[in-house]
Amino acid sequence: MTTLEYQQLYIGGHWADPAGKNRIAVNSAFTEDYVGSVPEGSPADIDAAVESARRAFDDPTGWATWDPARRGEALERFAAALEKRGDETARRVSLQNGMPIAVAESFEKVFPALLLRYYSGLVAESERVETRPGMLGGNSRVIREPVGVVGAIVPWNVPQAITFLKIAPALAGGCTVVVKPTPETVLDALLMSEAAVEAGLPEGVLSVVPGGRELGAHLVSHPLVDKVSFTGSTAAGRSIAETCGRLLRPVTLELGGKSAAIVLDDADLAANIQNFFASTLLNNGQICWLGTRILAPQSRYQEVVDTVTGLAASLKLGDPLDDGTQMGPLVSSRQRDRVEGYIAKGLGEGGRLTTGGGRPEEFERGWFVKPTIFADVDPRHTIAQEEIFGPVLSVIPYSSEDEAVSIANATDYGLGGSVWTADPDRGEAVARQVRSGTLGINAYVNDPTAPFGGIKASGMGRELGPEGLHSYNAYKTIYLDPQQA
Repeated sequence: MTTLEYQQLYIGGHWADPAGKNRIAVNSAFTEDYVGSVPEGSPADIDAAVESARRAFDDPTGWATWDPARRGEALERFAAALEKRGDETARRVSLQNGMPIAVAESFEKVFPALLLRYYSGLVAESERVETRPGMLGGNSRVIREPVGVVGAIVPWNVPQAITFLKIAPALAGGCTVVVKPTPETVLDALLMSEAAVEAGLPEGVLSVVPGGRELGAHLVSHPLVDKVSFTGSTAAGRSIAETCGRLLRPVTLELGGKSAAIVLDDADLAANIQNFFASTLLNNGQICWLGTRILAPQSRYQEVVDTVTGLAASLKLGDPLDDGTQMGPLVSSRQRDRVEGYIAKGLGEGGRLTTGGGRPEEFERGWFVKPTIFADVDPRHTIAQEEIFGPVLSVIPYSSEDEAVSIANATDYGLGGSVWTADPDRGEAVARQVRSGTLGINAYVNDPTAPFGGIKASGMGRELGPEGLHSYNAYKTIYLDPQQA
């Protein structure tokens, strides 16, 4: 296979030579073979990108001052250029992180252009200036303005969709953006940069500088950045929050999860097994909102264990670029080691393994872990409390709906979750009692029109929906002359 080699970075709206000599090597998650490399960004590259973004934002005739329709035209060109590269984007993501290609074609191929168009339309329809009658005799003009230069740090698990959760509302709203992709998924980020070049985005509006945690820390603390948006681990999110708190810098944090899938006593999981799979094991278990704690009623506990075990055991493992693959490899050997460590903890704490628990024998290479189900898990066990980020589910019994809700809430996290029932009204009543930012009834799908995000250790702020746009706004109030009211 021809390797993908990039020699330059997309900084300030054009290709530029990197300041340093280091490179990020990329290996296939399936074959472990070398597939390409890109320059590794340095602090000097971040400085150049942020300074360009600052100039572009401060330009009195620049991006931030364009009317929404003019920005929308540029973002439509960007969307069209991304769509031309959609198949290759999906392929590169699957190649790098093991995402089954069918999932990549649903998320990574489609969502970037969809989100650009959604937010361009939303901005065009929104009133940026509102006049409010005052209580003291005058009027106030309330103005929503773009917040400024945005530092966006994105993870490897769904890299392009998550990138556009951030840059679509930011760009549509008039901000300029510096994106820092993670080293595990950089080939898709540079392909996205090619689309930005084709679209002719103005100088400084968007930059892409890949690198590790130290580079991200430099971006977060840069004095010319006005807002940070981060998706990743809770530990990293806490560190970023500390920096932004000290700098009094607004930040959106979408962090880890340990969501509960509550199976009520009237649920028919077998009839809804595809939605259940998508809510619990999608993308090889490498999604933060997945329901990795399965709460099952005592009266049907063994039936639920058998159904979930049968689902996991039936999944087709294989090459993520094969259309028939349902479960690919994990993103890296380090991630596989992490997941295997949690499986060992689950066994050590008394969990009963019903399927999986190791590596598939049929593959000599690739960072695979078999889909793994634990039964007889205590809600306090490590595997029921900590985010594993792999294909490992814990089935936990409960005796009443109140106990199910109590178990669901007994976690540091609060990102996703689901309720499974034959009665949607009953399901919603239970969902309303669960302390989480998002929940689904008999399915779980992030809809672009509704806010997504978590509470507690799952982060703060919201992406998607109008709320995702508002997080890139700064509010200004002008108190009008009372004599002219």
